[in-house]
Amino acid sequence: MAIRVLLVDDQPLLRTGFRMILEAEQDLAVVGEAGDGLQALDQVRALQPDVVLMDIRMPRMDGVEATRQITGPGRDGPAKVLVLTTFDLDEYVVEALRAGASGFLLKDAPANELVQAIRVVAAGEAMLAPSITRRLLDKYAGHLPSGDEPVPDTLHTLTEREVEVLKLVARGLSNAEIAADLFVSETTVKTHVGHVLTKLGLRDRVQAAVYAYESGLVRPGAQ
Repeated sequence: MAIRVLLVDDQPLLRTGFRMILEAEQDLAVVGEAGDGLQALDQVRALQPDVVLMDIRMPRMDGVEATRQITGPGRDGPAKVLVLTTFDLDEYVVEALRAGASGFLLKDAPANELVQAIRVVAAGEAMLAPSITRRLLDKYAGHLPSGDEPVPDTLHTLTEREVEVLKLVARGLSNAEIAADLFVSETTVKTHVGHVLTKLGLRDRVQAAVYAYESGLVRPGAQ
């Protein structure tokens, strides 16, 4: 079955461009469009898309709040949100990731990257371009706790190896890169990541990366 996509952007020309790219793919179907966050909420309820391609800066309700309401607790089979951003709006991406977005993509990304990102997010994985999440969190460290706060109790539920894996996830490493770093198989890494998400009550790698920074496990700028 085709992946159902909702386009959310306040610029009609951009929505048209995205629609043309996505409808050229047999496994993708654009089921609707919205020009702001409030319309997006209505469309999500009515159309039940698998993936919402979400702009950040929009009138009436921005993409961060819309993402929070779409992916928040208690949602029955919530749609995955893939945030669109530009370099000059990076500060909003951290908030979107906290709100529950499964990843983000630059608006000027090539068409094949847009298509692949939607497929990845629809499959329940996080769309994390290598090192971009860490660079964003480093750049906007002022949005995050100072690190003086006590470590959350939930962090103590992780094994030593799971903590290692969480640190590497937060630094933007892929499963293959983590496997090479720890001298284990990629399958083992996937198992550890799954345990980390389950124990910490997180949905995906994106939220795990944000958690690692917010808990003080990883310090902005640390190597």
